[in-house]
Amino acid sequence: MTFIAQPANRRIARPALPATCSTTVAAAALALIATLSPKLASAQAGPGQNKLDAVVVTATRSPIRLSAVLADLTVISRADIERQAFGGLADLLRNAGCVEMVRNGSPAATTSLFLRGADTRHTVVLIDGVRIDSQATGGASWQGIPLSQIERVEVLKGPASAIYGSDAIGGVVQIFTRKGKAGMQLDLGAGVGNLGTAKLDAGVYGASGIFDYAASVAGERSNGFNATLDLPGSFSYVADRDGWRNHSAKARLGAQLNKDHRVEVMSLISHVDGQYDASKSKPNADDHSIQDTKASNLSWSAQWLPALQTQLSLGQSDEHYETKPSPYVTETRVRNLALNGSYEFSKTQQLNFIVERREDRLENAGLTLTPTPGLDKRAQNALALGYLWSAGPLSLQAHGRHDDDSQFGGVETGTLAAGYALTPAWRMVASTGTAFRAPTLYQRGSVYGPDLSKAGVQALNPEHGRNLEFGLKYSTNDSDFSATAYRNLVKDLIIFGAAGTCNSTFGCYQNVSEARLQGLSLQGATLVGDVRLSGTLDLQAPKDTSTGKLLARRAKQYGTLRADTTLLNWNVGAAVQASGQRFDNAANTKPLAGYTLLNLDAQYPLTKDLRLQLNLDNAFNRAYQTAGGYAQAPRTVFVGLRYSPTL
Repeated sequence: MTFIAQPANRRIARPALPATCSTTVAAAALALIATLSPKLASAQAGPGQNKLDAVVVTATRSPIRLSAVLADLTVISRADIERQAFGGLADLLRNAGCVEMVRNGSPAATTSLFLRGADTRHTVVLIDGVRIDSQATGGASWQGIPLSQIERVEVLKGPASAIYGSDAIGGVVQIFTRKGKAGMQLDLGAGVGNLGTAKLDAGVYGASGIFDYAASVAGERSNGFNATLDLPGSFSYVADRDGWRNHSAKARLGAQLNKDHRVEVMSLISHVDGQYDASKSKPNADDHSIQDTKASNLSWSAQWLPALQTQLSLGQSDEHYETKPSPYVTETRVRNLALNGSYEFSKTQQLNFIVERREDRLENAGLTLTPTPGLDKRAQNALALGYLWSAGPLSLQAHGRHDDDSQFGGVETGTLAAGYALTPAWRMVASTGTAFRAPTLYQRGSVYGPDLSKAGVQALNPEHGRNLEFGLKYSTNDSDFSATAYRNLVKDLIIFGAAGTCNSTFGCYQNVSEARLQGLSLQGATLVGDVRLSGTLDLQAPKDTSTGKLLARRAKQYGTLRADTTLLNWNVGAAVQASGQRFDNAANTKPLAGYTLLNLDAQYPLTKDLRLQLNLDNAFNRAYQTAGGYAQAPRTVFVGLRYSPTL
């Protein structure tokens, strides 16, 4: 049994021998993180910044001060994004300690992220409120989301279907693109690195009168490295380099019609073309995987009364994936129409409400059980309410939601959270909640989906999660710490199991599995002299309850440790990233060795507007695997310039 499987998708990882880096070094790095002072935290703001008054929206789907958030939330800033040289959004989230990453080679290859041990399809991904999803594989195609267009990322850990509906079993990753501010600013970046890598991006941001605007383009190319390993039994190894090309563009225009009404339109496109090796029997085939991502949104925000605000939005995302010359093509379209709002009864009581419609559409030649072969679609209508209350040191938040799906009917989810301030700096939090993930259109309608004409065969049900967690938070201007213990029981998991219930002799999708995702997550940052230390540590046991085995490719421990300081006008940083041993298969018979990586970065202001950037990633050139049979990037060097004048 395996927790992730897509038989008709050409992007399945293959087994291999363990990575060569030492689990002893990984354990030592994680122990160092765990022994940091008790003033650790997940804050992204620097010392002296009033980060407690920063406003976030992902935790409740409405603006809320960070100090009032009861959930486990991490904010990744633009400074963190600009500091990264190699990889994309998935690498950014892994570097921040938010997730585990599994990748079939280069940054252009199929990428999965495990948030709290949950499968990649169990994380909601939003770009400026637009949902990104694949109804073929399930979950967002992480490699298709451009990093250069992002202003900040908010990562909500834990079930959130009571707010976001289907998919939010593991959590939510919300991406906010850059927007214009008063005046006009240019932002130009260029750089080169080893592996034949070159990057270029340009943007203009500003505001004039009632309008604000942001437009940017970016491109990257690399000769890459050999993404497959020459191992016994390997059927895809070819002695070549697998490069990649990507480019993206984004435009965002807003109009503040008056002090109470604002309209905004956003459009983003991204194209990724990556080489890979499909078969060693065809070494000259020059295989390519192509990912096209589009997202657009139109929104209207209104302040009707001092206490009443609403936002009406219409968003659509399109995911196109194909392989060449191998003829595989799949296209997903997700469309959302939503009205969210809030009414503030008083400074201590607020009611949130959401009315939403989601429409999914999939084109895939493997859809054989649908009324129109090769095409399927469905709709979900939802109503959600949330209540936020606080009195002195006590805070309560309750959310409930009903989703009605055109294919399988209604689902109710809810979340209840409480927080108590022990002192101005220390706070205890606790929550319980339920979540679900609807079966993908491919799982229901392909040749591997249930054949309802067979006796006793039932349609696939949604996957369901039930979570309980407790946390402790500490926060001052200079230091923060959070510790969260959680237990998430996920039932009716859809796996690719034995044949018999569908029309394929290879195997069928079935609701037969159950997973228990439990662990302890520590995050923190503190100032020691002139050095800013930050770290994360996750101790977890994501298991298949029917077998007691660890879920494939999840480590029992992983973490990060970072130090930043300023030396002679250089802003320098060093980051350690470590993961324990994992297993490449559900039977836990194919181990993948733990690994420890060291990444170094430095920035130097040449002038007021011009900055030099240096990066050395995987400094010790460690060879390791996140998916069996696939190599990860060797040591990479990058030299870049960023010019950001205000006009």
